[in-house]
Amino acid sequence: MKRLVNTIIIMFLLLHFGVSAQSDSRVISRQGQVSFFSYTSVENIEATNNLVSSIIETSSNKIVVDMLMRAFVFKKALMEEHFNESYVESDIYPKLTFVGEIIAFEAKTKGPQTKIIKGIMDFHGIKKEIEFKTKIENLNGNYVLEGDFEVSVSDFNIKIPSLLAPNIAKEIKVMFRFEYIPYE
Repeated sequence: MKRLVNTIIIMFLLLHFGVSAQSDSRVISRQGQVSFFSYTSVENIEATNNLVSSIIETSSNKIVVDMLMRAFVFKKALMEEHFNESYVESDIYPKLTFVGEIIAFEAKTKGPQTKIIKGIMDFHGIKKEIEFKTKIENLNGNYVLEGDFEVSVSDFNIKIPSLLAPNIAKEIKVMFRFEYIPYE
């Protein structure tokens, strides 16, 4: 079942790029990592998702990221339950998708580059344009992309009960790391 879900996600990602793109200009990350951290005076909230899929079309600098919300793992099961049921409502909004472009990315350049990624994040029923900085390193045709950015909880219409509001930060720090290999 997991393999079927991964295949469906990859097919979805490929459709965003169109069927005419050559496969030698695509790189894929099947197990990218996205984590988030929220500092509060009561207890820090953090979770990691190691099953994030992404494709970069190196000839056009387009990037797509697709992530299932239920794949986030927390240190405490109760936090994970509240995250999925009360905040991101994973049954109603099961995934986050980002479609964008790496501005002025030069795929053939060896070594690290710092670039801006601009695009649309579709999360919790809201589509929002975001922009963030990333470090990309070309390791002989394999790429490592990593960075972080902050997201405002209110931007994605996530309801936080007033009683719990002091326990949840208004801005959530998101960190990411993807290792891409040529798509076959």
